[in-house]
Amino acid sequence: MRLRIVDAFTDRPFAGNPAGVLLLDGGFPPDAWLQQVAAEVNLSETAFAHPLPPGGTADWALRWFTPAAEVDMCGHATLATAHVLNQLSLNQLGPAASGHAPGLIRFTARCGILTAEAAEDGALTLDFPTSSLTPVEPPAAVRRALGAEIASVHDTSAHIGDLVVELADERTVRELTPDFATLRGYTGRGVIVTAPAEDPSRGYDFVSRGFFPAVGIDEDPVTGSAHTALAPFWAARLGRTELVGLQGGARQGLVTVRLRGDRTLLTGHAVTVLDGELLTRP
Repeated sequence: MRLRIVDAFTDRPFAGNPAGVLLLDGGFPPDAWLQQVAAEVNLSETAFAHPLPPGGTADWALRWFTPAAEVDMCGHATLATAHVLNQLSLNQLGPAASGHAPGLIRFTARCGILTAEAAEDGALTLDFPTSSLTPVEPPAAVRRALGAEIASVHDTSAHIGDLVVELADERTVRELTPDFATLRGYTGRGVIVTAPAEDPSRGYDFVSRGFFPAVGIDEDPVTGSAHTALAPFWAARLGRTELVGLQGGARQGLVTVRLRGDRTLLTGHAVTVLDGELLTRP
């Protein structure tokens, strides 16, 4: 089986967020094997997908695993999977691919039907459910772990299970050094810290970083699913429904978001950096 590593939400290698992608011929192998593969790949997420019979509501079944657990929603590994499928489609077309705009790819996952569509420049747009936002008081463990002044906190509840924590400014977000041992005391999926861009002329409107020690990831470089909450959060504050977010610390990527009511469109590029063979089978 071919195993690929794809850098998502970037147009150059060694940036954005790397994801493993494994396309399966049949159904999903046992969960224990999927988890072992994800632990071996040891990236924030590894995506597993298999084709579905034609005529249904989706083309591919899709699941995502961190090194420690299966997750309900993952943006960057979905983008990575769509990138692999799009590249396979273009390779099969050969010279006929000139000017080709691939069609919609439909995935069925734990969080419902998700779609991905490629533009001629290679950018991929995901259609995800928009997360709800409920103002809450910051949990004590989160306040202690971040050690920074908090402007507001919103819970995304059942949608993605994260807290969106607004900090004072971009510099505070960039320089944050959380206490991950303390942050593990927060029982949700993760904590997303965010602030407005210091200088929007640099090409982005807000910044964020995502911390997910509860599922085995101290910091996720670029979290597509988090932007289903960041989109409505910043749309309400900036008065626009199309925005660009920059996420990450040392490793960064860009996510263009377009808010469409109960759906959020996430657009970014992806680059395959490794294409190899997984020698073990379930």
